[in-house]
Amino acid sequence: MKEVIGVRFRDNGKIYFFDPLDYETETGSFVIVETARGVEFGKVVLGRREIDEEKFQMPIKPIIRPANQEDIDKYWENKEKSKKAFAICLEKIKKHNLDMKLIEAEYTFDNNKVLFYFTADGRIDFRELVKDLASVFKTRIELRQIGVRDETKIVGGIGICGRELCCNKHLSEFVPVSIKMAKEQNLSLNPTKISGVCGRLMCCLKHEQDTYEYLNSRLPNIGDTVRTIDGRKGEVSSVNVLRQKVKIIVTDEDDNKEIEEYAVEELKFKPRKKKKNNEKINDSELKELEALEYMEGKSKLDDE
Repeated sequence: MKEVIGVRFRDNGKIYFFDPLDYETETGSFVIVETARGVEFGKVVLGRREIDEEKFQMPIKPIIRPANQEDIDKYWENKEKSKKAFAICLEKIKKHNLDMKLIEAEYTFDNNKVLFYFTADGRIDFRELVKDLASVFKTRIELRQIGVRDETKIVGGIGICGRELCCNKHLSEFVPVSIKMAKEQNLSLNPTKISGVCGRLMCCLKHEQDTYEYLNSRLPNIGDTVRTIDGRKGEVSSVNVLRQKVKIIVTDEDDNKEIEEYAVEELKFKPRKKKKNNEKINDSELKELEALEYMEGKSKLDDE
């Protein structure tokens, strides 16, 4: 077992583990650590805890030291310098007439490198741009092309729910989201209704997936034949997943059909079978499904 602390380098970013050594590090304090990018300034978000070393693929590096007031001042100074670097880079992109969208500029803590994050539809030849930027900043320049999901996570925004975007507010990493989740939650397959600001499937589809899987497993499928506790037999016409209610079509003694609603506990039926992905999907829904599958596949390529 190894004693570690969890450190973040940006709000809601991925958590990295470091050895705190004998330093006093509390949650919310700042530390100076060495990363693959060089010396960095990070915030402690997870206090001391013991974790099995076998779970880590790379050796756990020790922190250099807790951050002092001078380090904190330098961190905010770099933030201001990054804003100026962003403006300069925008001018250079326009000068070189490059088809790219600049998202963020960032100085490493030791000012050894300036990173520029951008999005573009394809590959961009930015060699002349790098040379131009290097002559201005007199340090190493790195341009990183990111996907639309990463862009949205950095920029932030308001979702269709009226709240701040999950990826920007609290998700440290992107969770896998699939079209099956939308089907399981009985949502419309219209891309405009289940796509987020980034144009990909909404991350929040994952939040309630486990609950919907459990609730759906307790309900019969539409079209199934069920029997009520009072001995009546009928065909399922609709289900209310959240209320756990089932509407069935029953036939009385005079051969008249009527729809009645029952709680799932009042019915007897065979366990629900899992539907195939494209079962009971009409032509228009199938086109929308194909469009979403394309978007999902493109999202995976972007993330790579």
